Amino acid sequence: MTRARREQISLGDTPYYHCISRCVRRAFLCGYDRYADRDYEHRRGWIRARMAELVEIFAIDLYAYAIMSNHYHVVLRVDAQRAGDWSDDEVLRRWTRLFKGPEPVRIYLAGEELSPAESDEVSRVAALWRERLCDISWFMRCLNEAIAKEANREDGCKGRFWEGRFKSQALLDERAVLTCMAYVDLNPVRAGMAETPEDSDYTSVQQRSREVAVSSSPADEEAPEEAPALAPLVTGDTVDDAEPDGIGAIRLMDYLELVDQTGRALREDKRGAIPSGALPVLQRLEIDADTWMHHMRPRKNHQLQALGAESAMRRFADAVGRAWLWGIRSFARLHAGCGDGRPAAIRPG
Repeated sequence: MTRARREQISLGDTPYYHCISRCVRRAFLCGYDRYADRDYEHRRGWIRARMAELVEIFAIDLYAYAIMSNHYHVVLRVDAQRAGDWSDDEVLRRWTRLFKGPEPVRIYLAGEELSPAESDEVSRVAALWRERLCDISWFMRCLNEAIAKEANREDGCKGRFWEGRFKSQALLDERAVLTCMAYVDLNPVRAGMAETPEDSDYTSVQQRSREVAVSSSPADEEAPEEAPALAPLVTGDTVDDAEPDGIGAIRLMDYLELVDQTGRALREDKRGAIPSGALPVLQRLEIDADTWMHHMRPRKNHQLQALGAESAMRRFADAVGRAWLWGIRSFARLHAGCGDGRPAAIRPG
């Protein structure tokens, strides 16, 4: 049964969420459709360009993304404090980059005088838009609606482009965020679309790899066009050098190495083997290496609504009004260093 979004998102428990949208009937509407002999690959560029626009407008950070042939993944962080610090003028100017807004707002932004009633309306609208600018549902709506309209115009048709609502998964601790980011970045490798993470087109791991290459050797590499701004990871030698909005215990180069080595280990000729270069990050985060490899495999069961230690899962369940918890042994082993070592997961609605 479909559940209201307020029963799936609780910013009091975590600002991090993994979201997925699929094309209707899982058709290849963003890749090559061999049945219709049509190539829609350029639409993946549309999605990335729209992401780049929205992360500049919303108080939502993008940590990872992967745009596939018939679906895409994003790992997002909501920064409600940032939206709260914006002035009403900033809020109005940001939102009107996406929508026209009512007449009093247009008059106000043009610098013209308002009546008392119109001033009240502008203040009310600014408060409403401030909430929307840190709302995942509005972020995903602005992303998906724009792509659907453009695709329908190109095809000369009407109707759904996306398969119902997007799915969301709460990431309740740092380990869950790292696990999900790597899972997202390795989608093309697992699907056989790329041999290595840096060759995975339309992914955040490829973008991060290229940005590192540009900073070290600008003449050799070019950053991807219309790439969205990614939330920073630690770029210094120690976790004390972390950016305020970064994941505190993850250095950028450690993360890139972890994803690369995990991707290599997922190949058929190296199934279940993790090269030693990936182990320091896993050990520092108290993640079991064998279980990490198991968790990176494609998932055939239900998409979990949330990931994290048991105590965090139970708090999240209470916050979203869920009474039934579904225990996941593999995730318990993955987070063996958390709490009592028996995490659980919530089955999605």
